[in-house]
Amino acid sequence: MDRANIVIIGGGVVGCAVARAVSERWSDVFLVELMPRLGMGASTRNSGVIHSGIYYPPGSLKARLCVAGNRMLHEFCAEHNVPHRNCGKLVVAHDTKQEADLEHLAENGRANGVEGLRIVDRAAVRAREPHIEAAAALEVPSTGIVSAEDLIKTLARMATDHGASLLTRARVVRLDPRADSVAVTLVEGDAGDGAQPSEETIEARCVINCAGLYADEIAAMLGNHSYRIYPVRGEYCELVRAKSYLINNLVYPLPHADGLSLGVHLTRTLWGTVLVGPTADYVAEKNDYERNRLPVEEFMRRAKSMLPEIEAADLQLAYSGIRAKLVPPGHAGIADFVITRDANVPRAIQLIGIESPGLTSSLAIAEQVVSLAAEILT
Repeated sequence: MDRANIVIIGGGVVGCAVARAVSERWSDVFLVELMPRLGMGASTRNSGVIHSGIYYPPGSLKARLCVAGNRMLHEFCAEHNVPHRNCGKLVVAHDTKQEADLEHLAENGRANGVEGLRIVDRAAVRAREPHIEAAAALEVPSTGIVSAEDLIKTLARMATDHGASLLTRARVVRLDPRADSVAVTLVEGDAGDGAQPSEETIEARCVINCAGLYADEIAAMLGNHSYRIYPVRGEYCELVRAKSYLINNLVYPLPHADGLSLGVHLTRTLWGTVLVGPTADYVAEKNDYERNRLPVEEFMRRAKSMLPEIEAADLQLAYSGIRAKLVPPGHAGIADFVITRDANVPRAIQLIGIESPGLTSSLAIAEQVVSLAAEILT
């Protein structure tokens, strides 16, 4: 049986950030990922936005870790040549009532420590985004955009440089808590690629659950049935290349009142394409990326109040992603991140409901996990 100080379950951006952070302090670190490559789930199926922290309840983990993570991520990307752009964004209002909502959003952001927020008028909006229709907008200068795939590759490389072992095509099938460890049983290999799957067990002094959509199932393997993740699919369209000039940077509507999403927004990517989305709809299965995709006309309808020139012919379907929501269908509100040692298995650290702003918060989340791991390993 292999022995390890730390086994991280899940190789998305948060898992890779954790692997990089803990491997700087401890040896014998393993990361296990179900998919053939790191970051194939929600980590790379999103807008790639570095969020500022304006949306989340003051005092929440989402607020605190997003604001800290924003600064850390901008600095990290600049230092390690990860493609990114500090472009800022506009959150637009269409009438007087929405202008009042913008003021409340700005107040919330300031309470969270977001700097540089200001309300700008129609002329200022047009100066930045000539094709956007808005009575006013909240200017958010700390928002940016990052290549999530390059970020994950950089974090993974740094983790391996520090001695961490990153295993893909590795499915966790059993977790057995013991007095001074947790036995992690894996099935490695994929019968579909011709390899014969093999089972092995790693005895870990600390297990960190970064399994994203499947984090509730990993928690249940440890006997913790307190959490349930409800998958919410977000779909994207893309402007055809000939119309990509319509958007210069990032333009958002006001967020949905129910807290389900930030609304269909317009994102100019690092590659010059423009994404329209995401939508937000509960789905029954955690891998249902494509069934009953929305037509392009629906994206046009949702975006047209911001971008009047848009037509269905300007759009083509792009990818979709699935978020790990802790709020069940029919309920409103924003559930906070869960980042804690397990109440009944003290050698396990649970990260549950790490949806947006998880990408932005990843480096700050990793710092917090290091502190929790130190309680276990020192």
